[in-house]
Amino acid sequence: MPPLRIDRVLTEAQFAEFVELPLRLHPRDRYVPLLQPQLHDWWTGKHPQARFGPVGFYLARSADGRAVGRICLHHNPNFDDKVEAETQLFGLCEFDDADALQAMLTYAEREARAAARTQVLGPVALLPNQTGGVITSGFEERGFMDSPWNPERYPAAYESLGCDRVFEGATWICEGFSGLDPDTTFRFDSTRLGEERLEVRRATRWRLGRDLESMRGVLNAAFAALPYYTPITAADLGAQTEGLAFLLDESLFLTLTAAGETVAFVLVVPDVSEFVMARGGRLGVRDQLELFATKREYRRDAILIIKGTRPDAQGRGYLTLLSRGLMRALQRGGYERLRSTFVEDSNAGSAAQYERMGGRQLHRTTFYRRGIQ
Repeated sequence: MPPLRIDRVLTEAQFAEFVELPLRLHPRDRYVPLLQPQLHDWWTGKHPQARFGPVGFYLARSADGRAVGRICLHHNPNFDDKVEAETQLFGLCEFDDADALQAMLTYAEREARAAARTQVLGPVALLPNQTGGVITSGFEERGFMDSPWNPERYPAAYESLGCDRVFEGATWICEGFSGLDPDTTFRFDSTRLGEERLEVRRATRWRLGRDLESMRGVLNAAFAALPYYTPITAADLGAQTEGLAFLLDESLFLTLTAAGETVAFVLVVPDVSEFVMARGGRLGVRDQLELFATKREYRRDAILIIKGTRPDAQGRGYLTLLSRGLMRALQRGGYERLRSTFVEDSNAGSAAQYERMGGRQLHRTTFYRRGIQ
């Protein structure tokens, strides 16, 4: 078999091929593409992490010029510090078969050696605490935004090439919670509200920037101990949450203050994955207007993006209190299902919140690492 060629994406026509490849490879009713405007910003360097260098987009081509794989390569020194290894990150990795994956990882390793890096890790876009990963079970279940979906052959392809699993976890789905009593499902002594000066606050569009910045302080502190997490700057958060106000259900973004200081939060958004799937990730002005006009159709399912408690406030049941408020809001809003982005296996406390809502694991997830000899 002739060797595959790796071409860097340099033109808009090549970028269109890059975007279209997974739509050709995967079932349209299970794979959720990343938003095309976001991909374009990464490709052109119009994103905060461009301060660390460009994100290179590449296509793997067969001898006849057909695109059979895609990958992006990038680097983040903060992640190197976290894992204590010079790391070549890769992401957006989709492929026809293991030969295409091997060609792309070989190219990534060549780039890594040139930069004196000792491992490749991914798929991450652009970091593990943003989006990425590979699912290793639940292939029959559709994906959702901010979480991966891939066919069953992907894990075997990575592992046949000597890649090791790291940061294993699972996404979750909770169904049937409409019949549960929030007060008994998530018990919290109400006398503590006054004693500890606790207040559960809903986000509002007009102060969303302030609410997000308050959340960021808790988020960075709460997740600092996780082995994959790198701190999020205000600019990073702004890029990741661009357009959130457009989709926000204010009752599902809750913060908890104690004596006026934010100590915990939970961020949930309506699940518009099926709209994004139908548009192939396109979200131009016309698409946005159509989504806004039909947004009430997307109030059956929701996605828990992230939640956390400040380390000095952990162990006091504060997320239990927020979970009670969230369940009430979901019930009032007529939501029927709640999906959650991946929870690492070591984070048993977070998974327990879903179990109390009758939840189950939806997809097993992992990232892959391969050392460079």
